[in-house]
Amino acid sequence: MDNAQDTVANTNKMPKSIFPVVPTTKVLAIGQFTKPPTPEQIKEIFPKEVPATLRLYLAGKIDQWWIRQTQTGPVFLLNVTSLEEARALMEELPLGQAGLMRHEFIELGPLTPLHLLLSGGGSTAGK
Repeated sequence: MDNAQDTVANTNKMPKSIFPVVPTTKVLAIGQFTKPPTPEQIKEIFPKEVPATLRLYLAGKIDQWWIRQTQTGPVFLLNVTSLEEARALMEELPLGQAGLMRHEFIELGPLTPLHLLLSGGGSTAGK
């Protein structure tokens, strides 16, 4: 998370897997302040950030949310299937618009070794 607005966890460098490809069913968005907000920014932006985040939760876009123990940013489990949608949601939040928050995005999907429990070890995707 150096100079980029956001970073995507890169799994393309991993060796070819014996497991089937699975769809992205959720995205983990790990936020980090670009710099600590000033007291003035907290008074101005946080009263907008909290309702905007709550609206995403009530719309079903945020499944779960936490704060990192370091207090350096939130972590959201998003009910989205693409990095583009996750990025757009986080950039629309007031902290994102103010350039005070960046995110690392991690695509998540079904646990692939579970296919081994199916008879024949095959996938049932699309069945």
